[in-house]
Amino acid sequence: MKQGPQVPTGTIVAVTVGLVVALGLRPVSVREILAAYVLALAAIALVVLARLARTQEEWERATSELERALAPRRPVRARPNELVRVERDLVLSSSNGAEFHARLRPLLLEIAAARVGRLEDALDRESFELLRPDRPPPDDRGAPGPSFARIAGLLDAIERL
Repeated sequence: MKQGPQVPTGTIVAVTVGLVVALGLRPVSVREILAAYVLALAAIALVVLARLARTQEEWERATSELERALAPRRPVRARPNELVRVERDLVLSSSNGAEFHARLRPLLLEIAAARVGRLEDALDRESFELLRPDRPPPDDRGAPGPSFARIAGLLDAIERL
């Protein structure tokens, strides 16, 4: 809910009391007393308007296209493309043996080969069987690939190299 400006009622009451006192005492003409009263009320109104202009919400102010274009933007936090690609390959490889053979196996083979010279000597038999360079593609291209647990075990074996 939008709040309007707060009117200084105490100040208005004080000025009005001053008006009544001045009219009762009549130190000057009534015309001058009323002019001073109107001037005081105008000053109070200007103070209220100045506060209203200063406290206006920024999104309510009209901004030019140039100001909007030059305004700093919040940086978008994006995940690295390579991480997204590897995650996608991991999910596809666990659901499809042909995807494992074509996508994830070459990547894991490259990582393992960079760590050691001969994979047969460094990896256990099951891990080497999944990664061996001369492994043929699966006969059934729609068959499921290795499970996430098996791929995790393979990654652990590569990390131990």
